[in-house]
Amino acid sequence: MNKPVSNPSKGHLVKILMVMCLFLTLTIELSHAQKIIPVNDKVPHYIFSYGEIEYLEDSTNVLTLSDILKPAVQSKFLINKKYTPKNYHVTSAYWYRFKIKHAKASAKNWILEFFDQSINHFGLFVPDGKGHYQAYYSGTAYPFSQREYQHKNFIYELNNDSNATLTYYVRIKSSQSVSAIMVLRDIRWFVKYALNEYLIFGLFYGMVIVFSLYNLLMFFAVRQMQYLYYVLYNLSIGLYEMSIDGIAFQYLWPDWPLGNEYGIGFTLYLSSVFALMFTLNFLYVKTKAPRLYQLIIWVIILRSLFFIVCLFNKHLFSYKLVELIPLLVAYGTGIYILKNRYRPAMFFVIGYTFLVIGFLIKILLLLNVPWMPYGPFTYYSLSFCFIFEMILVSFAIGERVRTLRKNESEVQKKMIHQLQVNESLKDTLNKELSTLVDQRTQEVRLKASIIEKQNEEISLMNTMLEKDNQELHLNIEKVNKARVMSDHVDFAEFSKIYPDRETCFKYLSELKWANGYACRKCTNTFYLAGFLPYSRRCTKCGYDESVISYTIFQNSKIPINKAFYMLFLVYSTKGKISSHKLSGLLLIRQSTCWAYNSKMQKILEERKKELKTSGEGGWSKLVLDSNHT
Repeated sequence: MNKPVSNPSKGHLVKILMVMCLFLTLTIELSHAQKIIPVNDKVPHYIFSYGEIEYLEDSTNVLTLSDILKPAVQSKFLINKKYTPKNYHVTSAYWYRFKIKHAKASAKNWILEFFDQSINHFGLFVPDGKGHYQAYYSGTAYPFSQREYQHKNFIYELNNDSNATLTYYVRIKSSQSVSAIMVLRDIRWFVKYALNEYLIFGLFYGMVIVFSLYNLLMFFAVRQMQYLYYVLYNLSIGLYEMSIDGIAFQYLWPDWPLGNEYGIGFTLYLSSVFALMFTLNFLYVKTKAPRLYQLIIWVIILRSLFFIVCLFNKHLFSYKLVELIPLLVAYGTGIYILKNRYRPAMFFVIGYTFLVIGFLIKILLLLNVPWMPYGPFTYYSLSFCFIFEMILVSFAIGERVRTLRKNESEVQKKMIHQLQVNESLKDTLNKELSTLVDQRTQEVRLKASIIEKQNEEISLMNTMLEKDNQELHLNIEKVNKARVMSDHVDFAEFSKIYPDRETCFKYLSELKWANGYACRKCTNTFYLAGFLPYSRRCTKCGYDESVISYTIFQNSKIPINKAFYMLFLVYSTKGKISSHKLSGLLLIRQSTCWAYNSKMQKILEERKKELKTSGEGGWSKLVLDSNHT
C-alpha cells in the first residue's frame, strides 16, 4: 500500500507566512515601545520629546508611586505625541515616565534638569535598580533653600554607576498650565550653559533697570506722567519675567513660596494696566481718539475686576490669553493715531509689533503647535521682543520730545513775530502817552510842590511836639520823683523809681563817680567794666571796685532796693521811725531792721548840719560812706 505523500511546497509556504506575521508583530510592538535614551559622552545635551516620554493623567490626585507601579495602572500610560507634554487640565496631576540606559564607563557626570520654573509641586522618583525608588520633591510650593542645587531649574545628579536601563517617574501638579521639559545633560555643559544664561539675565534686567532709571529721571525733570507710567510698565514686565524664569523666587522671595502663586498674575496685571495708562498719556488718546479713550478705560476696569476674581480663584491666573486684549487695544490705538499723522506713534507701533509677535509665539507654544520648534529663541522670544519694544518705545519718547521741541520752536517764532508787532505798536503808543505823561507830570509836580511845603510845615510841627513831649516826660518824672522823695510813700510807689537791682546800681554809679573815676589803689583814671553790674576795673593795676563799695550799702544782706527805701524812710522821718515799723513795711526781720536803722541814724546824726541845706535829695548824701571817700 502506498502511503500518501504530502506537498512540500505548501508546508514551506505556511512556515514563511508564520515567520512574516511574527516579524510584523514584533515590528509593530517595537515601533510602539517607549524609546530608551542612552548616556552618551558624545551627546552632552539631550531633550526628551515625543515617544521618549509616556504620560498618565491622574484626575483624582490620589495616585501614589505604589499605585503607579501596579501593572493595571502601567498599561494606562500613553505615549507622548507632542514635542513637549503639558498638563492641559490644571485640576489633575500628571505622571510621566522615561527610560535611561546608563553607562558605567562614562567619564562624565550627568544630571537631569527640569524646566518650567512655575511648577508648584514637582516629584522625581529615582530607581535604585533593585525595585525601590527614592523620592525628591521640589517646586514653587517649597522654600528655595530646600533645593540641592541653588538654581532656578530643578536639578538631580544621576548615579551612573551601572549599565542598567532604569525607568524614572515624574509627578507634576500645578495650578497653571506648565510644560514638562526634561533634559539629560553633562554637568560641564550645564555649568557653561547656566553661566551664559545668568549672564543674559543680568544684561536683560540691567537694561530694564537702566531704561527705568533714565525715564524716572526724565519724570523728575519734566514732571510728565508718561515717563512714570513707562517706568512702572518696564518694572512690571521685568518682575513678570523674573517670576516666569524663577529668578524672583531665587533672589526676591526665596522663603515665601506663596509669592509664586500670585507673582506672575500680579505682575501681568500691572504690566497691562500701566501699558494702557502709558498709551493714553503718550498718544494723547483723550483728544485724538475719544472713543478709543473710553474703550481703554473700560478695558482697565474689566481687567482690574478679573484680577480681583483671580485673587479668590488662583486657577484663573493660568488664562494668560486674557492679556492679549489689552495688548491688541494698545496696539490698535497706536495704529489709529499713526494714521492721523502723529509721528511719535510710528516707533510705538513698531515696538508693539515686536511685542505682539512675541506674544503670539508664546501662545503657539502654549497651544503646543507641532510645527513650532522648541529652543532658547522660542522659549525666551517674549523677552527678546520686549527688549526691542523697550528700545523702540524709548525712541518714540525721544521722537515725541523732538516733536514738542519743534512745535515749541514754531511757537517761539510766532511769539517773536508777535512781539515785533507789539513793539511797533508800543512805540506808537509810547509817543502818544509821552505827551500825556508830560502834561500830567507838570500837574503832579505842581501838586507835589504844594504837598512838600505842607509836609515841611507838618514836620516842623511834629518836631516841636516831640520836643515838648520829651520835656513834659522829663518834668513828669521830676515831679513824680520830687513827690515821692518829699512825701511819705509806700514801698510799691517808691519802687516805681527804683524798681530793681539794676536801677539802684545805676543810680549808685552816677552818684559815686559823679566827679569822675580814680582808682583807690593807684589813682589811675582809666577803667573797664568790672565783673558786677556797673562796677569798674582799673586798666593799670586791675583793681575791681564794685558800685556798693565804700557806700552805706557795703556788705548789705538785704535787697538793694529795700535798703534804698529804708534809708529814705530814716531820712524822711529824721530817724524817728522804729525798727518794728520798718520790719512791717519791708517784710524783713525786726533785728535786721534795728541794725540797719541804728547805722543809718548814726550817719544821719553825724551829717545833721550838712543835710540842713541839701533839699529834697538830701537822703542821697547819706549813701556815700564819709570814712572811705
